[in-house]
Amino acid sequence: MDAFAALADPTRRRIVELLGRGERAAGAIVDEFDVSAPAISQHLKALRDAGLVEVRADGQRRIYALDLAGLDEIEAWLGRVRRFWAGRLAALERALRKPTRRKR
Repeated sequence: MDAFAALADPTRRRIVELLGRGERAAGAIVDEFDVSAPAISQHLKALRDAGLVEVRADGQRRIYALDLAGLDEIEAWLGRVRRFWAGRLAALERALRKPTRRKR
């Protein structure tokens, strides 16, 4: 699953936002939602597969954190899109501001 497909789901976006504040144990993530632990586990798996989160073992607990490399890929894509549209929108603005001649 690619990063954008993973982030299309609102629960996964919320998990990413939670992890943006710091790493959390899987149980602490589950506590933030009104869905089952297995459902959150599936969301975490999708985020791991997409390269957006990483997990490490701490005894019996699993600690999740954002995978900055995955976020860097999204940021790079957004940068390319911004550069593409910035020039075109500036050209559109210039064209719209250009005075038009009235036909008599």
